[in-house]
Amino acid sequence: MQAADVVITMGCGDACPIYPGKRYLDWDLPDPAGLALEAVRPIRDDISRRVRQLLAELTAAPGWPGTMTGAG
Repeated sequence: MQAADVVITMGCGDACPIYPGKRYLDWDLPDPAGLALEAVRPIRDDISRRVRQLLAELTAAPGWPGTMTGAG
């Protein structure tokens, strides 16, 4: 990998591997390992919400592929 636009870690702190990127986000989420399905679903839903929010933010940014900038 050359570099990512956004690198997201999920609460691993200093134990996270280092990846080259332009922007870093740490989503402090509970570890779902060993949890019952009913306890994992809210974590999954939170991740889904955050991904959709980030995608909306990124695709609205000027210069993002597919956005209309300077069209007239």
